[in-house]
Amino acid sequence: MKKLKNNMAKVKVYNLEGKASGDLELNDAVFAVKPKQSVIHQVYLALLANAREPWAHVKTKSEVRGGGRKPWRQKGTGRARHGSIRSPLWVGGGVTFGPRNVRNYKQKINQKMNQLAVCMILSDKVTDEKLIVLEDLPTDGKAKTLADLRKILPGIDKTTILLTTGKDENLSKAAHNLARLDLQPTVDVNVADLLEHQFVLISKKGIEVLEKRLIK
Repeated sequence: MKKLKNNMAKVKVYNLEGKASGDLELNDAVFAVKPKQSVIHQVYLALLANAREPWAHVKTKSEVRGGGRKPWRQKGTGRARHGSIRSPLWVGGGVTFGPRNVRNYKQKINQKMNQLAVCMILSDKVTDEKLIVLEDLPTDGKAKTLADLRKILPGIDKTTILLTTGKDENLSKAAHNLARLDLQPTVDVNVADLLEHQFVLISKKGIEVLEKRLIK
C-alpha cells in the first residue's frame, strides 16, 4: 500500500491483460483502518453462529416410547429399584442434557461493529497487497479468459474471492469451474468471506460500491 501527500492510500489498477495501467486512490475511512483482532474475532464467531443449524436432536425420558409399567417390583428381587425403562440409566432410554433442535444459536451483531470489522480486514488486504483492482471485470463468459487473467495477476493458486457489482451470469459461468475462486456480490461480502480467502479481486466500480456501503 502506498500513501499520497493528502494521506490517501492508493493501489495499482490492472487491465484485462494483467498489466498495471495506473493507480487508484482509496478512502482511508475504509482501507486504512487499524485492525483490532478482538473485534474481527467477535464478528466472525457471530457469523458462524448465525449460520449454524441445530440438526442434532435426542429424546428426553418423557418422549421415549414404552416404559409405562415398572420393570420389576420395588423390593425382594435383589436388583436396584427402577421405575421405568425410559430412564436415562437404561439403554434406549431418554438422554439427559442432550442436543435439541429447538436450540437457538443466533447472536446479534452490531451493524457498526460489523462494518468496522470489514473495513479492518480490507485495510489489512491493502497493506499486504492482496487487494487486486481491475479496470473492469471480464464479461465474455469464458472460463479460459478468467483463468488466464488469474495466472498473470498476483495471487495465482491462492484462494481468491471475486467481488461483483451485481448479478452477472456470464461472469458466474466463467468462474464456476475455476479452483480456489468464489464469487460474491460486493454489497453482501462479510468478515467470513474475507477471512476465508487470501486475495480479493474487485473492479474500480466495485471499490466505489464498497466505499458507499461502508462510509455512513
